[in-house]
Parts: sequence; C-alpha cells; structure tokens
Amino acid sequence: MPAAMWAAEPFGAHSLRKRASAMVLKSVLREPLVHFLLLALLIFAAYGAIGTDAKDGPDSIVVTAPKVEQMAILFTKTWQRSPTAEELKGLIDDYVKEEILVRQALALGLDKDDTVVRRRLRQKMEFLNVADADALGATDAELEAYLAANPRAFDVDAKLAFQQIFLNPERRGETVARDATSNLQVLLTNPAVDYTSLGDATMLPSDLPLTDKTSIAQTFGMDFAEALDKAPVGQWTGPVLSSFGFHLVRVVERKPGRVPSLDEVRDAVTREWINAKRRELDDQRFAELLKGYVVRIESLTDAKTSP
Repeated sequence: MPAAMWAAEPFGAHSLRKRASAMVLKSVLREPLVHFLLLALLIFAAYGAIGTDAKDGPDSIVVTAPKVEQMAILFTKTWQRSPTAEELKGLIDDYVKEEILVRQALALGLDKDDTVVRRRLRQKMEFLNVADADALGATDAELEAYLAANPRAFDVDAKLAFQQIFLNPERRGETVARDATSNLQVLLTNPAVDYTSLGDATMLPSDLPLTDKTSIAQTFGMDFAEALDKAPVGQWTGPVLSSFGFHLVRVVERKPGRVPSLDEVRDAVTREWINAKRRELDDQRFAELLKGYVVRIESLTDAKTSP
C-alpha cells in the first residue's frame, strides 16, 4: 500500500503541471500581441521564400518590422481588432505597390510642377520647424519679456456696469432728440425718479451688471461703448446713439482695462511665444537655405522676348 501511494504521487503532480502549462499556453495564445507576432512571422516567411537571396540596393524595397507593426496597430485602432494573416499581407502588398508606383512617378518626373505635391512638401519642411519650436521651453523671464512687448494681445478688457433709458426714433420721429433732453433734465433735477418709467419699451436690458467693453460693443455698437467708457460714473448723461436709437445712460461702475500679470495669462503667452519662435526658426532656416541658391526673376519683357 505505501508503495502504491508512492508511485501515484508523482503521476498526480505531473498531471497538475501539465494542466497548468496548458492553461498558461491558452492564456498566452489569447494575447493580441502574440497573434500579431505569429502573423508577422508567417508573412516574413512567405516573402522570404519568394526571394531570400536578394540584397538591399536601389531597386530593393524593405518592409521593416516597425513598419509592419505600425500597419497592424493602425488597423487595430480603426477596426477594434487585430488583422488576420490575409489582411496583414494585404496591407503589406498595398504598401509595396504604393512604394513602387511612387518611385516610378518620381523617375518620370511626375512630381515636377505639381502644385499639390509642392505644397505638401513645403508643409512637411515647415512641420520640422514646428516640432523644434514645440520642444523649446520658455523661462519666466522670456515670457515676461514677450508679454511686455505685446501687451495689446493680452489686455484685460475694460468692464462697465450701467443703466440706460431707450428712446425709439421710429416711434418719436423728429422729437426724439428734444424728448431725450427733456427726460435728462428730469433725471438730473429729480434723482429719486423711477428711471424705468421713462423712455420707450424695448427688449434691451435697462440695468446691466459689469460687462466687458467688447460685449457691450457687440450689442450696442462700438460708438456707444466708446461713449459709455468716457461718461462720468454715477451721473445721467446723453443722449448717446447706438445701433438701435437714442439712450440716456448712467455708468454705475467702471473697471478700466489693464495688462494682466503673467500668472493670469501664462498659457496664452506661452502659446503665442511658441508661435513666434516657430516663425523665427522658419525665417532663420529659410535664410540659411537661400544662401545656397541664386535667384533670378525674369521681367515680363524678358519672358516675351525670349525665344
């Protein structure tokens, strides 16, 4: 009996290890990366069987492993699954076809004087400068200097809170200016009067809280906003013309425009600083490239007289 137990024990352990190995193998085989690697090996083996003795040269097309991986990753992101062996081979075939056709097109000079191709090549060259500029990091001193040199780009707009009485020229006709003057005298001589009882009905608010000058100009017109910004605080004045008609106005509060501190507009200043650096790098690199060329510009007369 002890001998039988001793013989059965290793057999059971061996069975457990075998089942565990099988489970691990199944788990590994379910991984998308493993699928991709197996597919890639099959594809490379297929292409290797076609021409294993070919050496890289001007007429060689090498589909690198990173390129195949990039194709598979893009496919997976697009279709939310890994490509099959046939699909991956199709991607590679299409890449090889594109490479051959592009080389043939370049050999035939089909890229010459093609506006779309020229524009795309220019963009790619400019993108190199963009990448270099994005990698730059601005110090606080550089950002402060940029803010000081470009204050208008980051100004905090003036804000105004005001009350207004509207007089409709379409309703009052030629008497609108005289009526405005009369109502203004009432307001100045009797500050306790209910100003909302004066004027004409309108959808415009009679009392506006602190609002930036730009928004006021968008609603009432720039001339109105400018006149309001110059009006005295706490006193009725007018008439002030807007895009709607005549107004009597009283500025309740004014917060003048100002240049903000760097901490208030750091993100905006950093963004514009990088844009300026991009332009600067682009100009510098173009100036260096230009040194290698002789530019001759023909006049229209030269063009007409040339054979």
